[in-house]
Amino acid sequence: MGAGFPDELLAIAVDLARRAADTAARMRAAGVSAVATKSTATDVVTAADRAVEREIVETLHRIRPQDTVLGEEYGTGGAGAATGPDPVRWIVDPIDGTVNYLYGLPHYAVSIAAEVAGVVVAGVVRNPATGDEWTAVRGGGAYRDGRRLTGSTETDLRQALVGTGFGYDPARRAHQAAVLAGLITQVRDIRRFGAAAIDLCLAAEGAVDVCYEKGLNAWDHAAGGLIASEAGLRVEGLDGRPAGPDLLIAAPPALFGPLHERLARLNAAGGP
Repeated sequence: MGAGFPDELLAIAVDLARRAADTAARMRAAGVSAVATKSTATDVVTAADRAVEREIVETLHRIRPQDTVLGEEYGTGGAGAATGPDPVRWIVDPIDGTVNYLYGLPHYAVSIAAEVAGVVVAGVVRNPATGDEWTAVRGGGAYRDGRRLTGSTETDLRQALVGTGFGYDPARRAHQAAVLAGLITQVRDIRRFGAAAIDLCLAAEGAVDVCYEKGLNAWDHAAGGLIASEAGLRVEGLDGRPAGPDLLIAAPPALFGPLHERLARLNAAGGP
């Protein structure tokens, strides 16, 4: 990988995210409604989700036609097959937190990550409602608006503020609620903000101490997971597996073990 290559990819991602965030905010100001449902009646997609992703993909196709794109709404495509010695795949969530977006709650994000040969090397998460922006380059640290992030300094899980989220399928929600019921007495408190990418960024800056969730796709955590990792957090699944649909845990090293132990005991990766 060429010197400066991840930084160049981050610069592209940041520019794309800012433009896309402006589009999302403009469409929200003009009024938005659910135009379709996805996995369940509560899993909505708006015209803005599709418009924002299309804008990102079309720009990438124009400026980096050799790359591929994995997006939440349109899947793999946008550019041709990744070629060359450093094949790049862009992983895009056009609006993470669509329900918040639909309701006008200012907690949603554009998330863009660049993956080279299967490893995420650059990522940005931007909240269009607030202008907050988190970035990271692999090996270069994580930042919010120019401030380096180092995660929480809390060492006692009983004093930890925990971020989490829930799936849309009722059976999965029931299982996740049971896990939460077993965990909530072991921690300071729980927060559910409704946007996994932002949850990971809040953990990176220590606004929550840890976060975990089952059912996340690559576009939900590619950028946010890199940001949390570069802030010094461990971002993994259970038993040393990579973070993925079964479970994602993001926690400072001092809290990772105790949280992992409790989530394993509660079968957090199980259920539907």
